[in-house]
This record gives sequence, C-alpha cells and structure tokens, in this order.
Amino acid sequence: MPAGILAMGGHVPPDVVGNDTIAAWADTTPAWIETRTGVLERRWAAPETPTSELALAAVRDLLRTSPAALDDLGAIIVATSTPDQPQPSTAVIVQDLLAAAPVPAWDVNAVCSGFLYSLVMGAALVKDGGAPVLIVGADKYSSIVDGTDRRTVSLFGDGGGAVVLGDVPEGYGLRASRLAAHGRHRAYVEVVGGGTRRPLDTSGLAVGDHLFRMQGRPVRDYLFQVLPGMIHDVLDDAGMKVGDVDRFIFHQANPRLLQELSRDLGIDPGKMPLTADWFGNTGAASVPLTLWHSDTTRPLERGEQVLLASVGGGMTAAAAVMTWY
Repeated sequence: MPAGILAMGGHVPPDVVGNDTIAAWADTTPAWIETRTGVLERRWAAPETPTSELALAAVRDLLRTSPAALDDLGAIIVATSTPDQPQPSTAVIVQDLLAAAPVPAWDVNAVCSGFLYSLVMGAALVKDGGAPVLIVGADKYSSIVDGTDRRTVSLFGDGGGAVVLGDVPEGYGLRASRLAAHGRHRAYVEVVGGGTRRPLDTSGLAVGDHLFRMQGRPVRDYLFQVLPGMIHDVLDDAGMKVGDVDRFIFHQANPRLLQELSRDLGIDPGKMPLTADWFGNTGAASVPLTLWHSDTTRPLERGEQVLLASVGGGMTAAAAVMTWY
C-alpha cells in the first residue's frame, strides 16, 4: 500500500522578534528587511531551549489532535541541521522525551531539504514494513546566525513540524518524488566550525566559525536553476501538470523568492501558502510547518493534490507529489 500523511502538528516559539529589533542589531532598517526579504517577523526560542524541545512540542501538537498516532510506531526520523549536540542524534533524544518504543531513530541533515529527504525515506519504510513512521523537521537557527549579518539574521526563525506517515488506500499518498544534491556548491551555505575538518577552538569562536554563513546570490541562482526543472520532472512522474496541483507547499526561503518562483511557474498565488513572512525561514521545519499552518487555515480535503518542494544547503533539492488522504 502507498504511504500518506495520517497526522501532523507544528510549533513555533512564543517570542516574536520583529524587524525593528533585527535592524538595530544589524545596522539596517526595517524597510530594507521587508523590501528585500518579505519577512515581517520571526519566532526565536529561548537560548536554553534545544532543538529537541522544538521537535517535541510539534509532536505533542500532533498528539493533541491524533492521540493514537504513535501507536505501533516503526521508526523516528528527525530532519535538522542544528542538532542538540554532535552525537548522539537528536532523534534518540526525541525518542526518550516521548518515552517511545525502542524503534530505530536517526537524524537527516540535508539542511532545508531535510524534511523531504526524510519523507521519502519514511515512505519507503512504510511500504516495506507497514508500521507508521514519525518524521519531524526542527531547527533552531537563532543559535547559529550572526546578529550583525543583515543578510541572514533577518531571514531565519525557529520551529518544528511533525507528521506521521502510514498506509493509505491505493490512489492516495505519495505519488512521485525527486531528490538531488550538488556537493560542488556546498560552500553556498555552511557552518565551517565544529567538525573534524575545522574543530572549534578559541580562535575559531573568535572569528565566527560556529556561525551560519550563506552566499545569497548563488543560493538564489541555484534555486531558479534547479527547482523549476525538478518540479516539472516530479509532476511528469505523477502524470500531472502545474494546473492540476491544489496546494504548493514550498520551503520558505523567503517570500520574495517564492513570489518570483510562483510567477515563473505560473502558479496561482492562492494555491501557495506562505509562512516566512511571520515565522521566517525555519530550515527543515519550514515545509511541515507550512503544511500544518495551511491546514489550520483551510483544512486539506481528501483527494487534494499537494506538491512539496525545497532547496537547502549542500546544495540539496527535493520535490514530492501526494494525493491527500
């Protein structure tokens, strides 16, 4: 049987960080931030809050509406590029916090494409074994952004989104997917310090090796070079066209990029929900958060055709089409 989403939840921290605050930190203006990015505000977790707690809050929201969703669970996958610690995985921490059964649990780091990478993995597990799979996208970018870099600090927020994948009847669920990585572009988005290539020490901290860096123009170019073709390819795989899609759930890179992308693809703006204007770019959480938020605003109906797509550091890209159950 195919795999589809049976339950979902989302969480953003309560603390709002507005453009006035960001502008003061980064020596810019609220007007510059809004004009260049479209982000109006973002949510940041308290400094002592780890990524696992953002993930846990999203799962608890899922359980609030679907209390039996984790029964007979087969695996837990957490997509994140801001783990609680280098090892063990954030997924095993989430497993412990949930008091879940001793099922396999692991992290996926495809940066902002991590949730869709995990979704495809999870669908294969469901198809192979039949047991439901919990997939969480969670990131805490407030812990790694450089507050003086207006190009990045203005974009990112914190949050978590969770789904449970399970068996659905024929004709529903995941219909097609495409995943890609282009490692030659890995320097476009990176945190260089903290691994074996550049262990983090006092001198590294002094120059900001632990902070997130992004080359904005190359990232934009990558998105427009890779994502439209991938979207058309996955629609072809599903025997569909852009006009057949009822809802487009995109990684929330920033509203300005998404508005331009939708024009290029001929997407009805009413079919493309945005959350980055209020939540910022929440990394691996942004696709499930946007799906969850869209459902809370206008509930998904059985039979809707949903396209999900993302780009992320690596560089990575992903797209999937599913028929909602």
